[in-house]
Amino acid sequence: MYVEQIMTMLGLSDLQFALAVIGLLILIVVAVLNIKYARARRKAKELSEYSLDDRFGKEPSFAQGFADGDAGRTEPSFGEVITTISAPEKFAIDPRIDCVITLRFDEAISGSEILAEINAWTDLQAQSTARWMCEGLNANLDVAEDWEELHPDSTYSDLQLAIQLASRKGAIGVLELSDFCSRAQALAETLGSQIDMPSVSTMLESATELDVMAAESDIQLSINVLFDEPCPWGNFDALMRQRGFKLSRNGRQYEYLSKGVVLFSSADLDPNKSVTQVTLLLEVPLVPQEERAFERMLSEGVEIAQAAHGRLVDDNGINLSEAAVISIRQHLDVLYANLEKSGVPAGSSTASRLFS
Repeated sequence: MYVEQIMTMLGLSDLQFALAVIGLLILIVVAVLNIKYARARRKAKELSEYSLDDRFGKEPSFAQGFADGDAGRTEPSFGEVITTISAPEKFAIDPRIDCVITLRFDEAISGSEILAEINAWTDLQAQSTARWMCEGLNANLDVAEDWEELHPDSTYSDLQLAIQLASRKGAIGVLELSDFCSRAQALAETLGSQIDMPSVSTMLESATELDVMAAESDIQLSINVLFDEPCPWGNFDALMRQRGFKLSRNGRQYEYLSKGVVLFSSADLDPNKSVTQVTLLLEVPLVPQEERAFERMLSEGVEIAQAAHGRLVDDNGINLSEAAVISIRQHLDVLYANLEKSGVPAGSSTASRLFS
């Protein structure tokens, strides 16, 4: 009754009141995250000052913190120059799948100063399910202006922070995105920069749309070769190697490569048993259309079947018909076209990130 009186006094409908409550909850969450980040940053600065005074101490590793850093790399002490943030795979920020936040400085700022502040973010990767990155617009006089990963001895006029909106794990969550935006806003205040940041609601809508598109396009094709009689592992291994397949590191899969990239592979096999069936698998979004991966996988399936006295069957064990193959080709054409239209061409670095 009391709530209804308040609504009547303010002239709010049920929907307006509900939206107001949701907005208030989001503000509370952002405020809590800001407080949490500020405490973490103060703690990191205290540790940094302590290490500088004593000339020893190990820098917190970015391996589990920033941009999926290299876990095998040993960081120098705080007394030395702060190392460059790097990742095993060199992915650039991509607005098609990332929430991008831009910080603009009135005067160029050193990479070491930025890195010192980001050092307090080492807990983010442990909490985050999404990849996040940072790039700076190089302002060095002797270098062409371009976006690059941060270097401590360079200066930057702009900074971009980005977090991936969706992957095979699903769309990014509201708390995770709010946390990232809160950190970026706090960083802008600390560095005295202007900030260009999209609204959380807009990015959540983009994440949902991206996730739906990815789910519709995340297709794995399979071709099954069923042998009339079990094929001894030694004979099967020799056949696969003769066809150009390579045994994977786990010793249970065979991979077919082109230009050093896996086009398709086999499902897991037991090397201690004779092979009664081999299934070839193609992750469609991860292979460029021009590689004609399905046609090559189909051709290899036919050759394996002929050499080992087998036949091609579908997932129900029924012989694979020409009509079924034609139908697959038609669906593939539509899938490739949709990926291209969405700005995520099959086999591109963007597709590699989205479908990982």
